[in-house]
Amino acid sequence: MPKRTRTTIWRTAATTVAVTLMAVFLLPATARAAAPEESRPVYSYAHAIRESVWVDTGLDEDGDGRGDRVAADIVRPAEPAREGRKVPVIMDASPYYSCCGRGNESQLKTYDAQGHVVQMPLFYDNYFVPRGYAFVGVDLAGTNRSDGCVDVGGRSDVLSAKAVVDWLNGRARAYTSRSGGSPVKAGWTNGRTGMIGKSWDGTVANGVAATGVKGLRTIVPISAISSWYDYYFAQGAPLYDEGPDELAGYVESEDTQAHCAAVQRRLADGSPRSGDWTPLWTERDYVKDAAKVRASVFVVHGMQDLNVRTKNFGQWWDALARHGVERKIWLSQTGHVDPFDYRRGAWVDTLHRWFDHELLGYDNGVDREPVADVERHPDQWTTSAAWPPRGTRTAVLHPAAGSRAGVGTLGLRRAGGTATFTDDPRLSETDWAAHLTTATPEKAGFLTAPLTRDLRLAGSAGVTVTATPTTASAHLSAVLVDVGPDTIRDYADAAEGISTLPGRSCWGRSTAGDSACFRETRAKTADVDYTVVSRGWADLGHHASAGEGVPLTPGRSYTMTLRLAATDHVVPAGHRLALIVAGTDKDLIDPPNTRPTLTLDLSRTTARVPLVGGAAEFDRATSGGAAAAVPRVLEGVRAPRADRHVPAA
Repeated sequence: MPKRTRTTIWRTAATTVAVTLMAVFLLPATARAAAPEESRPVYSYAHAIRESVWVDTGLDEDGDGRGDRVAADIVRPAEPAREGRKVPVIMDASPYYSCCGRGNESQLKTYDAQGHVVQMPLFYDNYFVPRGYAFVGVDLAGTNRSDGCVDVGGRSDVLSAKAVVDWLNGRARAYTSRSGGSPVKAGWTNGRTGMIGKSWDGTVANGVAATGVKGLRTIVPISAISSWYDYYFAQGAPLYDEGPDELAGYVESEDTQAHCAAVQRRLADGSPRSGDWTPLWTERDYVKDAAKVRASVFVVHGMQDLNVRTKNFGQWWDALARHGVERKIWLSQTGHVDPFDYRRGAWVDTLHRWFDHELLGYDNGVDREPVADVERHPDQWTTSAAWPPRGTRTAVLHPAAGSRAGVGTLGLRRAGGTATFTDDPRLSETDWAAHLTTATPEKAGFLTAPLTRDLRLAGSAGVTVTATPTTASAHLSAVLVDVGPDTIRDYADAAEGISTLPGRSCWGRSTAGDSACFRETRAKTADVDYTVVSRGWADLGHHASAGEGVPLTPGRSYTMTLRLAATDHVVPAGHRLALIVAGTDKDLIDPPNTRPTLTLDLSRTTARVPLVGGAAEFDRATSGGAAAAVPRVLEGVRAPRADRHVPAA
């Protein structure tokens, strides 16, 4: 498959002409004088066609002897259908339509007496159906009105959604009821489909794109998982004390749950809490199949997302880049939050233009705009022509003992010596960072000199440690910190960086049963003395293999590289960049079954940090001297809590 980059032509000339003509014919005759640049709300939402079909997935996961069917609820404009014109599809496949809800207001699907959808959660149908799109809300297998079983990112999840894309393109069968019924074809669509969704929904979009299914033109994964192992583990260290079997039980509908015990057992058996990589995780790793992706990908993620952690978007983005997939990215300062709730107007406008370009073929210039939008301060955004920015290179930084016990330095020169800390699972990254300028027994901290110029980190860092434990098990954390005063989004708050207001704004057309008006939000901020920039965790017993952890030999040294989460952050002049190496990060990883003391060999410990300008820029930014850090307690956000183990709304 040829590579697709921003400098290549997306389609052949003949295809472009055909797509443009199709886009023109989607408009009423009065609007056909010139090739359009924007779809307009010219169709009735109140009189849109609402129907439901059940698509055959080709699976029998619930073992009842019948093929599983998944429910697809459809809202589409009536006028194009009456005139024999076909429309593209925006699709959100979700397990949450009946159990948990979607969006900031936890909206559920509702139905009329005939079983037709009345309320479709979120604004997508309200906004896009009047503009000539169909919206399809798919209940993942085992949820709401669908057959089958939830298998948490596995083939049932992915193939149940893929089957709907296939049906929209004439390659799968659908019926008018969950069992029996008459066959129904999607003659009203041209098959061009864009998938969108937050969290699990966006994860399914990633998985379907990784099958290479024809007809899927673009995906917009928001806060989405790219590898389910990396949702539950970080290089062998457990992020949660539960597994995918419990998550399946959380979302499955009551009438399918009774048939799905065997699937839940397979999930439990295939995901041991040891952190070993098993075949179950290979099946749920979409990154390995990035070469199959035909669709363009518009990634959206909060850089402080501690639910679906940012390693997921970073490794997906890099894999897509290696295979030339057309990409765009938004990175916010929030946690697990939809862009509709932190940058609403710009988000709706950008998404509208993205779908117009990708699904209607409109030449509106969105493909020629900067690839990346990054929130630098609350509600203050910058752009980059590429991401990571051109000129980003890895700088290898070395920790060293400082002039004061327990407060080390971080620079370009290799140093010798050791640093020792004892795992204290009662403490978190906020406790460590608060005491960066003082010696404490649970962490080793290293700071640069105060910067004389801004320093931008963009991408994924790695910290290689050589550590000697005193016990047979040990977990490690590595944290990069911007030390200096700032005002940031309060991502550790329950709403993860936003406050919900009583007023509403409207985005699209409403009906009595489905309002297009949603509660407004604003940034919830915190004044801090430091900001955690990036994190990584690992089980030292997995130093040699992700597939199998081994007991450690006390007194023996081990070398392991912790892969830190992707980020984009500017450390301003006057601030310091710090590295912390410690044990259990409370509430973000689970502790080992021992309480080790670890000794770092500083001559064999490094941080490889992606910096705009690389090592030369780091050298310039830190050349103003090494003023001592004044010992004091630093104030930050409260300790993050990862007590919601559901990649949900």
